[in-house]
Amino acid sequence: METSQRNIPTYLGLSIFHLLCCFLPTGIAALICSIRVKDAMRAGDVDGASSSSRVARTLNIIGIVVGVIFMIIVIVLYVVLGDKKMH
Repeated sequence: METSQRNIPTYLGLSIFHLLCCFLPTGIAALICSIRVKDAMRAGDVDGASSSSRVARTLNIIGIVVGVIFMIIVIVLYVVLGDKKMH
């Protein structure tokens, strides 16, 4: 049982990156889920840790994709609208 607990990723580093650089609302939720993974592992709740790990991964993916799309939209709008102000 000890080895199965160590194989569950917390995604804590990715959650912190996501929180600081991408999309704040899902970043906060992903960070909370990452912390829940550690707490569940300490309590010996492998199923709870696994579930929280999957949720953290999903939230990280969604938030990073949304953040990148938002950044692309901002850059495109800046280039398009900024170009019109020059002429």
